[in-house]
Amino acid sequence: MTGTDWLGLGGKVAVITGAGGGLGRALAGAFAQSGAKPVLLDYNLAAAQDVAASVQSQTGVHALALACDVSDPASVKAAADESAHTAGSADILVNNAALLRPGPLDELTLSEWNALIAVNLTGYFLTSQTFARQMRGRGGAMVHIASISGSHPQPLSGAYSVSKAGILMLSRQIAMEWGCDGIRSNVVSPGMVETPMSKGFYDTPGVRERRRAVIPAARIGQPPDMADAALFLASDRAAYITGEEILVDGGYSRMLMGLIPRPGFDKT
Repeated sequence: MTGTDWLGLGGKVAVITGAGGGLGRALAGAFAQSGAKPVLLDYNLAAAQDVAASVQSQTGVHALALACDVSDPASVKAAADESAHTAGSADILVNNAALLRPGPLDELTLSEWNALIAVNLTGYFLTSQTFARQMRGRGGAMVHIASISGSHPQPLSGAYSVSKAGILMLSRQIAMEWGCDGIRSNVVSPGMVETPMSKGFYDTPGVRERRRAVIPAARIGQPPDMADAALFLASDRAAYITGEEILVDGGYSRMLMGLIPRPGFDKT
């Protein structure tokens, strides 16, 4: 590590799933700017290629874009093999691919449940298992993007909340079982963050203002906020951190008591 590479990410191969989305774009740019070599996996190859072109234009770093359905073991293996052949063995895996589908539990069909779990949880297991084989004997870092809803159930989003809770335990299990192989595993759990996937919420009049009012940091989270936390956990600066979760929510999860009316203590 040099003085200009404080994070120790220079030259490391960073595999990012769901790289064609808003958070994936921020992750790709952040890792490239830190000297890593991004490998961008997405079900939508055109989206991953667009992010790769943007990274190249903004940072001068070449990013490899590959098609990958994280819920399909054969697709994950093919992407991992091509990634290793072209960019080198993975040093970092950022699990970021996700589906968000509303639906109350009493109306949720089994096919809808299975489709979401297949991407949001099983996909994380498949990519972790596959890329861990490239890390053993060398060490590596895994960062899994979960959600505040993994710890706090979200109304009418039962499958999503359950999948994110599963990610928390999967990461801890990886940390426990693969630590002896030099593999670290941690979670970044975003709170309210504005991405293309959540854009519809913020296009609704008044929603932005109402959400901002219950966040101590007084703003909605942005993809770079999440990417910065992922960078830290993947870096040498977090070398003795594993099995942990960083909640990146601007303090929202600490607002419970602040939402309870307390006459005489409320602001006027």
